[in-house]
Amino acid sequence: MKTIKPSLSIGPATMVAAAFIGPGTVITASLAGAQYGYTLLWALLFAILASIILQEMAARLGVVSGAGLGENIRQSLDQPLLRWPALALVIGAIVVGNAAYEGGNLAGASLGLKLLTGTDLTAGTASLWPMVVAAIAAALLWSGSYRLIERALIALVALMSVAFLLTFIITRPDLSALFGGLLKPTLPTGSALTVIALVGTTVVPYNLFLHSSSASKKWQSPEELPSARRDIFLSIPVGGLISIAIVSTSAAAFFSHQLSIGSAGDMAQALQPLFGNAAVYCMGIGLFAAGISSALTAPLASAYALSGVLGKPADLRALQFRTIWLSIIVIGALLATQGIRPIRLIWFAQIANGLLLPIVTVFLLWAMNSTRLGHYRNNWWQNLLGVLVLAIAIALGGRSLASAFGWL
Repeated sequence: MKTIKPSLSIGPATMVAAAFIGPGTVITASLAGAQYGYTLLWALLFAILASIILQEMAARLGVVSGAGLGENIRQSLDQPLLRWPALALVIGAIVVGNAAYEGGNLAGASLGLKLLTGTDLTAGTASLWPMVVAAIAAALLWSGSYRLIERALIALVALMSVAFLLTFIITRPDLSALFGGLLKPTLPTGSALTVIALVGTTVVPYNLFLHSSSASKKWQSPEELPSARRDIFLSIPVGGLISIAIVSTSAAAFFSHQLSIGSAGDMAQALQPLFGNAAVYCMGIGLFAAGISSALTAPLASAYALSGVLGKPADLRALQFRTIWLSIIVIGALLATQGIRPIRLIWFAQIANGLLLPIVTVFLLWAMNSTRLGHYRNNWWQNLLGVLVLAIAIALGGRSLASAFGWL
C-alpha cells in the first residue's frame, strides 16, 4: 500500500483517542464523578500514562515490522497448542466484545441526536437514529479510504473536545479538588469496580491491534518513528483531557449538589435546570461525536485484529475485511434497535476490558522483545515501564474481582 505522507504528525493515535472516548467512557466517567466526586481522577491519570506507554509499543511494532499486533502474535506462536487458544482468545475478546460495544456506540450517538433535535426516533419499532448512525459509519468504512476515515475521526475528536470542554467550563468545577484527585490516589469504599472501569475505558486492548495495524499503513519506515511518537504524545493526552473533563463536570454538577444520575442521558437532562440549554446542547454534541467515532473504530479494530490473527490481508477494500466490520455494525445495530439498555452492558464490558488488559499486554511485550525487530525492540527501561503497567493492571483486576465476589 502506498505510504501516506501527512503534513502533520496526527492520524493513527487520533483513532485510538476516538475509540476510547465513546459512550462507554462518557457513562463511566459521568457515574464516577457523580458518585465519588474528583477522588478517582488519579485512575484516569494512570490510565493515560499507561496508554501512552503501550500505544507507543504498538505503533513501533507496526512501523518496524510492517504488520499489526494480530499478525505478530500469529507469527510468534509456532506451536499449535499455543497458537489456537491464543487466537481464540483474541477472536472472542476483541471481535465478540466489540460487537456488544457497537450497540452501545450506536445507542450513545442516537442519544446525542435526540438531545440535539428533541426528536426520539429510538422508541418503538422504528429505531431510526441507530440505523442512521450505522449507515453513516458503514458508508465511511466502505469507502476504503484510510485518509478519509482518518480525517473524519480527527474532525470528530476535535468536535467532542470542544463540546465536553465547553460543558466543563459551564459547570465550573473546583480546580483545587480536581488537582487533588489527580495527584492523591485514594480508593473510597465500593469504588474498586469503578476504578477498573475507568482504566478499562481508557487503556482499551483492541486499540493495541488498531494502532499497530493503522501505524503500519501510514508509516512504513523505521525512520518515521518520531512522527508516530509525536502523534501519540498529541492525541492520547487530548483524549485523556476529555475524560478528565467529563468526570469533573459530573462531580461539579451532581456530587457537589448531592444529586444522583443513572446514565449520561440523565446527566444531560439534569444539566438543563442547573446550567441552561447550552450545557445540554454541548453534551448532545459530545455524545453524538463520541458515539459515531467509536462506531467507526470498533468494527475497524475488529477487522484488523481478526484479519491479522487469521493471516488475511488487512486491506480496507478486501471483501473479507469489509465482511468483518460490516458484521460488527449489523450486530451492533440490532442490539441498539431492540430497546436493550446499553448502560449496564457497557459498564461490565469496561470491567472486562480492564481484566483482559494484562493478557494482551503480555502478548505485546512478548512481540516487542522479538529479535525480528532488531535494535527497535524494547530496551530495559521500556520493558520496565511495560511490566510496571502490567503489574498495576493485574493488581487492579485482582482487586475488582475480589470486590465483585465480596472478598473485600
